[in-house]
Amino acid sequence: MEQKPKITLGPGPDASAPARPTLERDDTALPPHLRPSITQVPVTPGITRDAYEVDDFGKSTAEQERLGSDYFSRKAVDHAIAPSPGPDTTNIAGQSFDNKVEAGLREGKEWMKRLSIAMMSGQHESMSEFRKISPDLALTGNIISATFNIPHSLKYRKGADWELNPRRGQSALFDAFSHLSSNESPWNHTVVAWTGEIETPTDAPSPPDTPPNTTVHLSALNHLSRPVPVDAQTAPPTPPHSDGLWIPRDDMLRLENQLSHNKRIKTIPVWLADDSDGFEEGIRLKDQARWRRYAEHDLYTLFHYKQHEPTDGRAERVQWADYYRMNQKFANKILEVYKPGDIVIVHDYNLLLLPSMLRQRAPHMYISFFLHSPFPSSEFLRCLPRRKEILEGVLGANLVGFQSYSYSRHFVSCCTRILGFPSDTAGVDAYGARVEVGVFPIGIDATKVASLAWADSVNEKFENLKRMYAGKKVIVGRDRLDSVRGVAQKLMAFERFLELYPEWREKVVLVQVTSPTNIEEATEDPENKIASRVNELIMKINGLYGSLGFTPVQHYPQYISQDEYFALLRAADIGLITSVRDGMNTTSLEYVICQRDSAGPLILSEFSGTAGSLKDAIHINPWDLSGVAEAINNALTMSEEKRHAMEQSLLTHVTSKNVQFWITGFLRRLVGVLGSRKNIVATPLLDRSELLRKYRVARKRLFMFDYDGTLTPIVREPSAAVPSERVINSLKALAADPRNAVWIISGRDQQFLTQHLGHISELGFSAEHGSFMRHPGQTEWENLVEKFDMGWQDEVQAVFQKYTDKTPGSFIERKKCALTWHYRLADPDQGLHMSRECQKELETTVARKWDVEVMPGKANIEVRPTFINKGEIAKRLVTTYNAELRALGSPDAGSNIEFVLCLGDDFTDEDMFRALNGLSAPGTAEVEAENTFAVTVGASTKVTLARWHLLEPEDVIECVALLAGVAGSGLGAEGGVLSMGENNLAALSAVEDHIPTQ
Repeated sequence: MEQKPKITLGPGPDASAPARPTLERDDTALPPHLRPSITQVPVTPGITRDAYEVDDFGKSTAEQERLGSDYFSRKAVDHAIAPSPGPDTTNIAGQSFDNKVEAGLREGKEWMKRLSIAMMSGQHESMSEFRKISPDLALTGNIISATFNIPHSLKYRKGADWELNPRRGQSALFDAFSHLSSNESPWNHTVVAWTGEIETPTDAPSPPDTPPNTTVHLSALNHLSRPVPVDAQTAPPTPPHSDGLWIPRDDMLRLENQLSHNKRIKTIPVWLADDSDGFEEGIRLKDQARWRRYAEHDLYTLFHYKQHEPTDGRAERVQWADYYRMNQKFANKILEVYKPGDIVIVHDYNLLLLPSMLRQRAPHMYISFFLHSPFPSSEFLRCLPRRKEILEGVLGANLVGFQSYSYSRHFVSCCTRILGFPSDTAGVDAYGARVEVGVFPIGIDATKVASLAWADSVNEKFENLKRMYAGKKVIVGRDRLDSVRGVAQKLMAFERFLELYPEWREKVVLVQVTSPTNIEEATEDPENKIASRVNELIMKINGLYGSLGFTPVQHYPQYISQDEYFALLRAADIGLITSVRDGMNTTSLEYVICQRDSAGPLILSEFSGTAGSLKDAIHINPWDLSGVAEAINNALTMSEEKRHAMEQSLLTHVTSKNVQFWITGFLRRLVGVLGSRKNIVATPLLDRSELLRKYRVARKRLFMFDYDGTLTPIVREPSAAVPSERVINSLKALAADPRNAVWIISGRDQQFLTQHLGHISELGFSAEHGSFMRHPGQTEWENLVEKFDMGWQDEVQAVFQKYTDKTPGSFIERKKCALTWHYRLADPDQGLHMSRECQKELETTVARKWDVEVMPGKANIEVRPTFINKGEIAKRLVTTYNAELRALGSPDAGSNIEFVLCLGDDFTDEDMFRALNGLSAPGTAEVEAENTFAVTVGASTKVTLARWHLLEPEDVIECVALLAGVAGSGLGAEGGVLSMGENNLAALSAVEDHIPTQ
């Protein structure tokens, strides 16, 4: 059986000096996160990328103003509804540690009782109290937590039960899941998560030349050695030969059954694979790490203030497509189990698109999102090419939670600076709804940690460590080996300490444990030299300040067991954390618990998310090496009284602000937000993958596009709104398909439309809001108002001229069937004021005398006949094309239009949306509602009859290009699908369930 790496805790040859523990390991060519020699070590509580923040709740307003705001300060806008247990219960003089933990747990339970009343009386009563808070919510009591990885690492053997081991890292989050799934919680809890990379154990023959126990999971040596089916009538499914791990359907169901019946956390797995890799008989998993690449390569690094060198973008497009598809597969799985009234909580940067995807398909879903990592400032997020899509994805939630106030402040600032949405410290106004933002510092399960840290197995290792380092001061560091954890800075600071304070040489030892990073980019990038840099520093320090009998830095680049981890924290005299950018660091919280007796000081980077919460720790700037060296010396010389006072304060916080407090406070806030929100129906973003899916299966399709503000941006001078080359090429490609009828329905006159788009003979046109029509393939215009008395135009002309004279910069546009007064070039305030006066005068004079309509638009007022509008044209087109299809009687063409896409941005376009809603009404539907896409362009804060929205004309052209198969350059598809835009590639990949190569 394979030997696990271990730290030998016995004394060395020189009992007077700490002997360097020896390491036993088997080398392998596998990457670190797949090495059996690493993954088979007992789980160690990991360091999550979470954040912590100081809790100012309870301070008076005057005291908060006196203290002022610093980087870690936070507005009391979130935890005002969730105060912590009173500090007097866990900070009593002479109170034992066990009593502190019990008191903190008791107060936490009492606090949760106050939230739901009579917790001990049963689940029904407590949920009833939650429902009383907001009766209109109709809560079911179900919570669906979406997180990237399931709480288990998996090992697969064909035909056998799956081996489930606790997953490293995210221990605080998994403890929160465990609490929600326990009898202490009133909720019914389910986790939806990816399986993670599945490992297949290999039977190593032992002793040599001994056959393995089974060969069911081994591939055949040749076609003659394949197993013969026992049942000659029914052969087992044989997947086509390919690389990757093949998992039969029965084994997939076996895992799903094991996870659904797990006593600790009920989990529903998400299987991630291309459709070409999935069969009814099973699934083939290839390149399993691909699903995490975009999140780790682009998001994780940028969120931690690291920026890559620019590339040609090819790899990023593929990774973005995988990221998009992965989020969509999560949405599909959640919607399989979701019921109205359920609460969905989405966790962390791997699933940033999921809230918006869920909102698109279930507009009234109760959604919250919590980010466990830092969130960067707007100046840094703007470096991300997909910045807009990331922010829009998160804004699909009702409540967005962060670890610290600085992260929440950065988020709302990004929403304003990048998306243009109004915001304040408490939330963002987006898409016609309020998205609340709050700060909820996560904690740990203090009771669980205390129990584990004082187990008999830990006590034995602790005593060994104390003997080994007798007479020495021990500084402990435990970090992942990546650039944001600051291991190199820690070593440089320790070197500076030994240089500045020579009296401590050979009296202080730094024990540094570095676990391999699970960030694939950091392990594969040849330019990444973190490990080399760390080794160089260690050799330098040991060479300068070490001797044959003493090694100042003892480095263990490996995972250590849970018992060894807690023993090391208990044996430490100083805990040293020098992260240069970090979220929530559970090591600092667990260190506080483990120091209940010795009260070793905690030195904590001010860039760690826990720094604002653990305010009695010694805060340092890891870039200030001399400052860190001084802090180490201060910690070593600190009086016992001061050390214990520091420990008592830190212990009070860690035991009261535990993980149960965090998740319950977050849910309480969410229910409050949902109950207080206004009844606003937000228009969701257009689902491009659903649009493409419907388009592909339709036999006859109708497109109706507005021009200004839809195909082209609004400009100050109307004559300057000319179509781009990409617009022309995309429309050409779309109209070239004989199944497509493409119409431009605009307020522009015939001359303008003919000049700029008339050369595309396959296009149909409606000018002046439906006054004139030109059918595809024709050159003559049909006048629909030639019999109408146009005498009203002279009266309107006189009114418009009066206001043109009063408003410098305004002008009149005379069309054949309409008159428009433009004030876009005028002073904005004066133009708006005069337009209101002009509209009032027209409505009280001309509109009462003539059958005309006064239409205010974007920086203009138009007067036209009432019976001519875009809605009438939309009705005419749908009914005409349906009549033609029925007359043909061809089964291949169908009897009705099977796909309609209508896009517009203005008030006049609402007539089209209204007409389509009527035509798709049940019973007499000319077109099915599910096949009708009425899309308004602009933020959905405006009132609209459309079912979907896109933000700007650029998004419209992206959608047209997606349907027409036009590449990102707008010059056709010669470059292949990988040359199209990232969003279109992602939508196409979601529909085809794999990334197409041509």
